Amino acid sequence: MTSSRLPGKILADIAGQPMLARVFARTSRAATVSETLFATTTDASDDPVAEYCDFSGIPVRRGSLYDVLDRYHQSAKEAKADVVVRVTADCPVIDPALIDSAVHTLLEDEYDFVCNRLPPPWTRTYPIGLDVEVCTFKVLEKAWKEAKEPQHREHVMPYFYEGVELKTENRTLQTGISPRGFNIALLHHTTDFGDYRWTVDTSEDLEFIRQVYARFDGRDDFSWKEVLDLVHDEPDLMKINAGVQHKTLKDIDKRALK
Repeated sequence: MTSSRLPGKILADIAGQPMLARVFARTSRAATVSETLFATTTDASDDPVAEYCDFSGIPVRRGSLYDVLDRYHQSAKEAKADVVVRVTADCPVIDPALIDSAVHTLLEDEYDFVCNRLPPPWTRTYPIGLDVEVCTFKVLEKAWKEAKEPQHREHVMPYFYEGVELKTENRTLQTGISPRGFNIALLHHTTDFGDYRWTVDTSEDLEFIRQVYARFDGRDDFSWKEVLDLVHDEPDLMKINAGVQHKTLKDIDKRALK
């Protein structure tokens, strides 16, 4: 709820449902996901999130505001998860098929960490807002025990991939072993749509997403490729938030861990 650019965004209305509910519904449709839960904070500002989840029957667990790695670890441990999928609550067009693709890659090829985007200098090819990160509980616990730097605690997953050199296996897959010994896979789309912005971090982003949902009559079961067709058919839609600068890990808040 304390988003710096759009406070309260995860409860913002999108076609009659708060964004949080849209993310929950779409993530829960992934065939590989057995449980979806919100890992929010114990800060008083997030009481409305917990209250909405309790009212709606959405599983919710609360933890540190700044030590998000601990919050994830405690939530995954309580859920007895073998594999952990991370999706942020500001991605209301997240696609369950992309979640399944990442999970299948992790399990079938025995990777420690699989994602479909990494921050610069790596290149992303999926639109911003379709970000999926998957790891085993085993390596999440290892990171929880070992990671000490604020950026590792606050952003959860950088501890796995920092410094990794990826080699291209084919048009849709890059792999590598990180300096800390984690086996990493980065998934790509065959066409580069990495500049498309479908996340919600500003009021312009929210308006774009509301327009997308309006085109689908308030449904939330459309695929990311249907959104792709939509913005190609109506290119003016993406002009709504074209001027928004995407935040990266270089924009880390300098705050003390709590």
